[in-house]
Amino acid sequence: MESDEFFREFTLRICGSLDLGEALRDCLIYVKGVMPADELMLTVYNVSSGILEVVASADEAGGDALRSDKVVMPPHLRRELEDVDNYPRVRVCGKVWEDPIMERVASQFKWSDSSLIVGRLIIQHRFIGSLIVRAAGEGRYDERHGRLWSVVNEPTGIALANSRRYVELLKLRDMLADENRYLRDELQRDWKEEIVGSSFGLREVMEQVWKVGPLPSPVLLVGETGSGKELIAHAIHNLSLRHNGPLVAVNCGAIPETLLDSELFGHEKGAFTGAVTQRRGRFERADKGTIFLDEVGELPAQAQVRLLRVLQEKEIERVGGSQAIKIDIRIISATHRNLEELVAEGVFRPDLYYRLGVFPIRIPPLRERKADIPALVSHFMEKKVHEMGLRITPTLAQGAIDRLLRYDWPGNVREVANVVERALIQSNGKPLTFDELVAPPRQIAESPGWPFKLEEMEAQHIRQVMKIANGRIEGKSGAAEILGINPATLRHRMRKLGIPFGRSKNIRAIG
Repeated sequence: MESDEFFREFTLRICGSLDLGEALRDCLIYVKGVMPADELMLTVYNVSSGILEVVASADEAGGDALRSDKVVMPPHLRRELEDVDNYPRVRVCGKVWEDPIMERVASQFKWSDSSLIVGRLIIQHRFIGSLIVRAAGEGRYDERHGRLWSVVNEPTGIALANSRRYVELLKLRDMLADENRYLRDELQRDWKEEIVGSSFGLREVMEQVWKVGPLPSPVLLVGETGSGKELIAHAIHNLSLRHNGPLVAVNCGAIPETLLDSELFGHEKGAFTGAVTQRRGRFERADKGTIFLDEVGELPAQAQVRLLRVLQEKEIERVGGSQAIKIDIRIISATHRNLEELVAEGVFRPDLYYRLGVFPIRIPPLRERKADIPALVSHFMEKKVHEMGLRITPTLAQGAIDRLLRYDWPGNVREVANVVERALIQSNGKPLTFDELVAPPRQIAESPGWPFKLEEMEAQHIRQVMKIANGRIEGKSGAAEILGINPATLRHRMRKLGIPFGRSKNIRAIG
């Protein structure tokens, strides 16, 4: 056969589809009429890792462009592969086991005795991969076959490069679509919340924020639920050199353990049932920016191990993937629990604690900075009036602030926001009194038998709030809204504290 005809027919087929599996299948049908051929294979070479990756193949069963079989090459074989001047462009192998490079491929794919022709694909004086034709049995090819195979190296290299670019464009399209969905969700979050009290009760906290903000050091925020840890994290991010990058928040206690890996590290298409597209995780989204790990003390043991690896290696792997992805992030973590006690109890890894807690900042609860309460009430009144579309901002009744100052605010700043909103709803334009919205100060604490352990106090408070909410967790005036926390977080805490909930539970059983 004339080489020109072989070149023309093969080129029409290899360039006839961006799906490499389909293109190779068409090529195999044609090649079988010209020379022995049981399988065609395309590989891509990664010069940085020395890995030869099979990206498509075709045999009598059809073409496959979804495979990603990798063969690691030792240093001496890497030198041969990368030598585009002295190593032959095409080599005929009568016995696959006598070729040191293809012997490694044959071992991995468990080929029987075979003959091969290997065409090296060179683009811009660089080895990018191989086009291989295989036939069962030894001595099936001669030099005439090798000359024919040499004429299709260039069109195959171009087809391979075009297909890889097309695949990357599809991935980029999916990634951008996913990113747009994520950004739309994030834009609904209120990141412009004012840090009320930065000049008073939070002055020492803000001094520490100003010190550590411009540095790359990890920061651990310690404070009760609702004390404003996320706002402080945002202030640190704004002061950092990463302020133009993303700030991605993760509530570690609100993500089910079965979804934690996918949520944090992302997943590949087909990694599990329901993974219909590739999805980037929170760590990958935070690249060149900051990730905020709220309630990091709630992470289960296995998740702590994986997080430690991310901190050590600065890389992640998506669920279902095999490629390490380098990331450049700053970690700010937060917890309402005492991590040192959790370490002592063996619940939290000490090596992870020391990596996260390089610069701890304690955020005082509202009961320790009551001087901020008037400013907080004023701030939330203005904010809620605007959000609710009220035309007039009600005034405060005489003695209302004194009543608020006597209350200990177990729900901290979030509770203030909820109390102000409920007062506005019930005011009908009259001065706000807060008579029925705030329990008498210390009345519960002075009652006999009051529990002093933190978890017992938390459980008691949740039960009282569930009574007020008539057993409802979600929705308007639900327990989660009253407490100022995510409903999933509340359910997680109730399970942990042994508090029953759900339709089958009578509200009297909760109290």
